[in-house]
Amino acid sequence: MSEEAQLAPLAPVPASESNAGESNVGDSGLGGFDASASSHEPAEAFAAPALLSSYRAHDSLFSSSHTQLHARGVLQPLTRASDDDLAGASERLLAQVAAEAGRLPLLGAVPFEGGQPARLWVPAQAAFAAGRARHRGAVHGEARHADRIEPNVQPVPAPAQFKRNVERSLQRIHDGGLRKVVMSRSLRIDARVEVAQLLAQLLARAPSAYTFAMDLAGAGGPAACLIGSSPELLLSKRGARIVSNPLAGSIPRSADPHEDRRRAEGLLQSAKDLHEHALVIEDVAAALRPFCRELQVPAAPSLLATPTMWHLSTRVDGVLRDPATSSLRLALALHPTPAVCGYPTEPARRTIRELEGYDRGLFTGLVGWCDSEGDGEWAVTIRCALVEEHRATVFAGAGIVAGSQPEAELAETTAKLRTMLGAMGLAHVAEAEGRA
Repeated sequence: MSEEAQLAPLAPVPASESNAGESNVGDSGLGGFDASASSHEPAEAFAAPALLSSYRAHDSLFSSSHTQLHARGVLQPLTRASDDDLAGASERLLAQVAAEAGRLPLLGAVPFEGGQPARLWVPAQAAFAAGRARHRGAVHGEARHADRIEPNVQPVPAPAQFKRNVERSLQRIHDGGLRKVVMSRSLRIDARVEVAQLLAQLLARAPSAYTFAMDLAGAGGPAACLIGSSPELLLSKRGARIVSNPLAGSIPRSADPHEDRRRAEGLLQSAKDLHEHALVIEDVAAALRPFCRELQVPAAPSLLATPTMWHLSTRVDGVLRDPATSSLRLALALHPTPAVCGYPTEPARRTIRELEGYDRGLFTGLVGWCDSEGDGEWAVTIRCALVEEHRATVFAGAGIVAGSQPEAELAETTAKLRTMLGAMGLAHVAEAEGRA
């Protein structure tokens, strides 16, 4: 589509019903497929650049196996806190934009803490592509970080303090009133990270993940990009149908195939991890049930593999009573799940505030998009980094329940940090900091 071409209306649809094409809304210039082509033509019929090919500095992207969204510029920011009727404000904003500028989506991220401002916005330009139109430019091969010297790394909290936090969490669980809490840690790395290169690495390494790069400056945030590759779907909605796919209970993968399979099979039999997973699924089902006339919750979890971890996974499917309910409203009803906070929620949140030693910000919040019909996808903001001009901060957490071991939980966070550090060419940093 040339820059002078008439732009098609926004119409993100399920991959099973769509072509592999891209449709554009707003000003032209994002490039992409001719959205006027027949929806029954095969993907091979389209020969225009995919979304990553058009990416440039300060753009934003969200990619899943169903949909890719590429956005540029800010038409209208939305920085209300989730505790301050963020869902209602988003619905009113999308309705206003639809009446004045067309069906542009809302995208961005919502923080872990309900009282902190969201970083959401309606972009000036947006292009959607169906799931079969995967990003060109995603590259395999060794990742390299931009700086030639070894970067300075500040762990917050330090590994020894993280293990003490786990011990204190276990004591609170033993004392009663708390059944699970998620303890996390971060690494602040003084290094220049090229967002476009990192994004390409993430898409290549985990193409089925929820990969995102959200430029925060235009939505009242810092001059930084929130970038990551989350394995966990908080909530997706298409029409009346919704899906949530919580993950809880994890073990690091092994390079040895036999050991890797042994770990996976052991995770499926682990009483500790099955208990942790059940707490999350019960809470997610309870939150969604008031919105749904049908809700399907499998009796037992399955395994989900990422390049670095095995997870216990349960896909929850539902049919809404009111199809107009927005995906963001539903996602906020779930947030924070016990997978990233704990159970019960408020005692877990208090424990996190008292023990963790840093502000999570957008980590363990939600990231994604929603359109004026309420359709959208929201992932849990994990396996991510906040990339600034000369610094990158990476994050990882682990669920603490009765039976957790501090050393094992530290090892789990180290394995999770490898997702981002490996894509940055800094995988050795995780190992070094995990031994500190």
